[in-house]
Amino acid sequence: MSLASHERTAKIAQVEGLIRDIPDFPKPGIIFKDITPLLGDAAGFKASIDLLADAIEGPMPAYIVGTESRGFIFGAALAHHIGAGFIPVRKPGKLPADVHSCEYELEYGTDALEVHRDALHKGARTLIIDDLLATGGTARATSDLLRRLGAEMLGYFFLIELSFLKARERMTDAPVISLIQY
Repeated sequence: MSLASHERTAKIAQVEGLIRDIPDFPKPGIIFKDITPLLGDAAGFKASIDLLADAIEGPMPAYIVGTESRGFIFGAALAHHIGAGFIPVRKPGKLPADVHSCEYELEYGTDALEVHRDALHKGARTLIIDDLLATGGTARATSDLLRRLGAEMLGYFFLIELSFLKARERMTDAPVISLIQY
C-alpha cells in the first residue's frame, strides 16, 4: 500500500490528535505521551497501523519484533497487517524458555530485556517497533538481542519520537522511522 501525500498527512494529523500529554508521569519532570486515546479510537488506531505499514521500504520483514509492552500492541497489529510473524521482547522472567538477556538505560532509569534463544533463525529479516523513541536504550538493547540471534535488522519503527533527546544520532545500524516527532 502506498498512501498519497495528502492522505498520509491527514492520517498523521488524525493520529497525533489522539495522543495526549500527561505531565510528571511516571516521575516529576517527564511529560508522558499517552497513546490510550489513540488505542481506543478504532479509526485512529487503524490509521497508525496503515501509516507504519506504508513506511516499510525494500524487502518486507519476516518478523516484527515488539518490545514490552506498548510495542506489543503496534507490533502484533502491524505483523498481522503485512502477513509477518510477531516476536515479543520482554522484561526479565516473563518468557518460559531459554533466553538471551540485555541490560540497558532508558529515559528514567535502567531495565533489561529478554528474547527466546530460538525465536528467530539466522538471517531472519526483522523490524523493531515500539510506541516511543526517547533515548534509544530499549531499541538498541532489542537490536543487540536480535544480532545475537543472527537476525537481519531492516529498521526501527516508532509511533512517536522525542527528537530533542537525539537518540536517532546513536542508532546508525539501521534506518529509523517515526511517524510523529516532538
